Amino acid sequence: MADEENVNGSSEEQSEKGQQKKTAKYDSGAADLEKVTDYAEEKEISTQDVANAISAIGDRRNQAALEKQEREKELLKVVIKREDVDLIVKEMEISRMLAERTLREYHGNIVNALIALTN
Repeated sequence: MADEENVNGSSEEQSEKGQQKKTAKYDSGAADLEKVTDYAEEKEISTQDVANAISAIGDRRNQAALEKQEREKELLKVVIKREDVDLIVKEMEISRMLAERTLREYHGNIVNALIALTN
């Protein structure tokens, strides 16, 4: 019978050790979670910073739109020949609008425009 008590006693000790390991595991997880939440609390973003970021994005967008409009105005000033446009449309089988734009980008040089369209 003494053997039975030792067996029972050792199994109780093992179950207590198992419970302690589980508790320690959960405690370390809670500590990790606490570290994460503390870090997030320290990293608050002010409304002024957000407003500045949004205005900077808006300014960049407006600047890009202005540059695009200026580029389009410059391209419209380039003189191109109707025959060149017709040739590109016929040979490359693209729209007239794309042919005109490509010719304008290459300042009316049909050879460079064709090279760009084939690449």
